[in-house]
Amino acid sequence: MGAVSASGRPQAGRGTTSDPSWAAHRHRDVSGGWLRPTVFGAVDGLVTNASLIAGVGGGGAAAHTIVLTGLAGLVAGAFSMGTGEYVSVTNQNELVHAEVGVEADMLARFPEAEQAELAERFRGYGADEETADRMAAAISQDPDQALRLHARDELGVDPNDLPSPLLAGGASFVAFSLGALWPLLPYLFGLDSLALPLGMTAVALLAGGMTVGRLTGRPLPRAGARQLALGALAVVVTFGIGHLIGAAAH
Repeated sequence: MGAVSASGRPQAGRGTTSDPSWAAHRHRDVSGGWLRPTVFGAVDGLVTNASLIAGVGGGGAAAHTIVLTGLAGLVAGAFSMGTGEYVSVTNQNELVHAEVGVEADMLARFPEAEQAELAERFRGYGADEETADRMAAAISQDPDQALRLHARDELGVDPNDLPSPLLAGGASFVAFSLGALWPLLPYLFGLDSLALPLGMTAVALLAGGMTVGRLTGRPLPRAGARQLALGALAVVVTFGIGHLIGAAAH
């Protein structure tokens, strides 16, 4: 790292503001390619199956009925989440491609107007008129680059960097399965105790919320407590409904 002056500011040299490497940095994926379906799938699987187990267990069902219910919920939910995420991302990508096609048609039919629009946007970013005109003219020489810039500016997407439907669907499927399996594990190992899977669910919700908080920069205790509170609400409501129905049946 470069030398530091008495004022605490970095001096010229490697690793300082005068060195290009000082400004080099990388961002995490915020496009939703895998993080969103993975987090959503895991939390959904965990809360869904924990709620199912709590509802059926609260109604006084036998252990084998709880296992059957949990496995059915796991399989059905995983396929529902996976296919739903795949279809959702596919439809979104198709919509983007359709809108990019409209923009490509406009660029082919009215190149001067599109170049003028680009120059106007550069002026809006703070460039003077001459610089904006020269930048717009230079970019317009490359139709692909011009299309990409127009799409990013007008649609808010990069047509060359769209999320993968297979990745999103697969991530959602696997994450939901793992989340749904977690509260079911005690019953699969022969432990007929409702308190244990609910306790495991609480720990997983807290840890999952804190993990997301670490990724997003939110305070860890707050993120974990929020996730725990929302999941606990679903579990408590379904347990209460199951208990009431079970008591009425007896």
